[in-house]
Amino acid sequence: MTTRSFQGITPRLGERVYVDPTSVVLGDVALGDDCSVWPMAVIRGDMHRIRIGARCSIQDGSVLHITHASDFNPGGYPLTLGEDVTVGHKAILHGCTVGNRVLVGMGAIVMDGAVVEDDVLLAAGAVVPPGKHLESGHVYAGSPARAVRPLKESEREFFTYSAANYVKLKDQYLRE
Repeated sequence: MTTRSFQGITPRLGERVYVDPTSVVLGDVALGDDCSVWPMAVIRGDMHRIRIGARCSIQDGSVLHITHASDFNPGGYPLTLGEDVTVGHKAILHGCTVGNRVLVGMGAIVMDGAVVEDDVLLAAGAVVPPGKHLESGHVYAGSPARAVRPLKESEREFFTYSAANYVKLKDQYLRE
């Protein structure tokens, strides 16, 4: 497991968390129970906090970071993920808030101050600009991301299925 302290603050891991040895989790980061962090992912809480809820999966090559407080942005932007969030391969989440039961597609980018409510599917490659608010219950795609249609019931069910599937997979890794 590659977790590192920064300025005396050590990442806090919930129960049954898997962090791949090739990934990096550093600084003021808290991972909820049953989370998984896959190869080459970076979760860097070096200048602000990162909070990740239970059963979140951070896929290969993803980068999760924050925006520090400064004269330009007095409060900065922490990064917060709710529960049952699947972050696709090579996604970038930066100083944003992501609700519960969200699928962040491969290569998607969510920027500073953006808010993604619960029950959202963000398509692969979508870009959520700074400060944008994505309302619950929709599929969003494009650059900038726009609502393209309401979620289907099968997509809503997929959020918890995906989270549970990655819990099973990380449990296999933990047993090895």
